[in-house]
Amino acid sequence: MKKPAQQTWGGRFATGPAELVKQFTESVRFDWRLYRQDIAGSIAHAKGLAKTGLLTKTEAAKIVHRLKAIQRKIEAEKFEWNSSLEDVHMNIEAALGSLGRKLHTARSRNDQVATDIRLWLRETIGQQQSAIGNLQRALVVLAEKNSEVLMPGYTHLQRAQPVLFAHHMLAYVEMLARDAARFADCAKRANLSPLGSGAIAGSTLRLAREFVAKELGFDGVTPNSMDAVSDRDFVVEFLAAAAICGMHLSRLAEDLVLWSSVEFGFVRIGDAYTTGSSLMPQKKNPDICELVRGKTGRLYGNLLAVLVMLKGLPLTYNRDMQEDKEPLFDTADTLLASLRVLADMLRHTTVNKARCEAAASDPLLLATDLVDFLVKKGMPFRQAHHAVGALVAESEKTGIPLPELAARRYGKPAGALFDARRALAARKMPGAPSPQNVRAQIARWKELLHV
Repeated sequence: MKKPAQQTWGGRFATGPAELVKQFTESVRFDWRLYRQDIAGSIAHAKGLAKTGLLTKTEAAKIVHRLKAIQRKIEAEKFEWNSSLEDVHMNIEAALGSLGRKLHTARSRNDQVATDIRLWLRETIGQQQSAIGNLQRALVVLAEKNSEVLMPGYTHLQRAQPVLFAHHMLAYVEMLARDAARFADCAKRANLSPLGSGAIAGSTLRLAREFVAKELGFDGVTPNSMDAVSDRDFVVEFLAAAAICGMHLSRLAEDLVLWSSVEFGFVRIGDAYTTGSSLMPQKKNPDICELVRGKTGRLYGNLLAVLVMLKGLPLTYNRDMQEDKEPLFDTADTLLASLRVLADMLRHTTVNKARCEAAASDPLLLATDLVDFLVKKGMPFRQAHHAVGALVAESEKTGIPLPELAARRYGKPAGALFDARRALAARKMPGAPSPQNVRAQIARWKELLHV
């Protein structure tokens, strides 16, 4: 029986896998996305083999030339991916022809795919960080445009104390800064080269691991071959960082869903970023926000899927690890799309100053300021808290406004406390929402983000 020119099962077997097995195990339908990283790794590997004499310089040059031609063909969408060749690695190697057989010297698909994913992740993290920065800039611009707008701050979704709208927006800028830092940490730990680890125990052939790592822009080489081929911590870290970032986006989306409702009316989202109803012609739904909120569940699910896949694996490589790529790719795509669409949407979002400030004018929001006033007068905090709570109850029972009751009970200065702008101006401690602090934070972020 005539065998195909390129075998993926080796000489140990008399025949290839059954058709159902081929369909079940092939991964090229999704790992083709690693083609640029696979080619870059193969070019560096070829140069490394030439450096140690395992390839001639002529052979290495031919391989590099051919690999670049294959990449151009892929990018022109003229490359035919063959699922019978199982994965991106074998497809590219087969396209090299006889040169491909030499290229695989001292290399396993185990260290090859580990290298590809690290390279891909490094690039993807850069894209996520760029999109995070773009969203932060949109938030800062919206904050600066509305830097004087008062609104209620909420705890338990109940009005708590007055804040500036800008202060609320800058809270999300801070969250996103932590997200960017988590991705940076992940990139740092991922930036070591596994190439040269082979399938599990390296090679008896002399390799130029440090040279190859430098060619690929890695910070160094992995120190343990068994860990190198079985490590997917960097994938888990990326998925975890993405899930946390998604959680932040979901919270922002939820605020916007609430604020754009008729009940709140704090913001208006541009028509291009909302949808109508198939039945009710008056509806204007914040679907972008709702989808971002919903897609966060996918980010969580992808993280859990990879954690569960890895948890019972003995060292070293196991085929289960093929299941890391689809969750990884999906998370990267989902988060990037969410970051980009939210940034665009915020640039087409306006704030209803009158509605925000009407809600912030509720005197109950300054009940804590009255407590502080009594504390300054020497009353123990718990006693002051109880006294003001009783005064609030009396106000609700009698219908007499809290400022009037406070003035009657504690004098005119107590009644004068119930001015939201005065209250905010007094909140000068670091991190508090005084206009002065908020302006300084806007200036800081504008400088950091090059707004």
